[in-house]
Amino acid sequence: MIKTMEKCEIDAAMHVADLMVSAAISAPKGSGRDTVVAMVVSGEEKDVLRDAMLELGKEYNEDFITRDAGNVDRSICVVLIGCKSTPFGLDNCSMCGFKNCGEMKKAGTNCVFNVTDLGIAVGSAVSVAADNRIDNRVMYSAGKGALKSGMLPPDVRIAYGIPLSISSKSIYFDRNPGAVLR
Repeated sequence: MIKTMEKCEIDAAMHVADLMVSAAISAPKGSGRDTVVAMVVSGEEKDVLRDAMLELGKEYNEDFITRDAGNVDRSICVVLIGCKSTPFGLDNCSMCGFKNCGEMKKAGTNCVFNVTDLGIAVGSAVSVAADNRIDNRVMYSAGKGALKSGMLPPDVRIAYGIPLSISSKSIYFDRNPGAVLR
């Protein structure tokens, strides 16, 4: 059997993506409650994500989102990590800036524990990619595209996307914001 370099790259990136999802799910939680959701998209689903990002780039008139869509297009896969909006029901926390969870929920904002846990999960996931020498980039734009396209459950309101690529030079560096996908 001969396994081509290209097939090895795809297999390696997909394997590491699985490990990244596992790292995100098993990352420490600030409150002990699990609100983290993670998945891997590739193939046609990755194209749907790219298209949603292109729509967002036009809607927001932001070249960086369109540029990021080009990076997603050239990536092998994208790890999506989000958090459910789950207030804890505390009467005296106020770490979110509101008196209690009821006021926070009424204002439509997010629980600080959920958001912190998301950050820890993203950090755990990208450390796996780095440990395996897989090029990656944390992208707000890919998370927003995943939310727009409905890829994540409806109770997930915040997400990031982490595209993975293997090449002799990372496609995520030296990115010109004016270089857009057309």
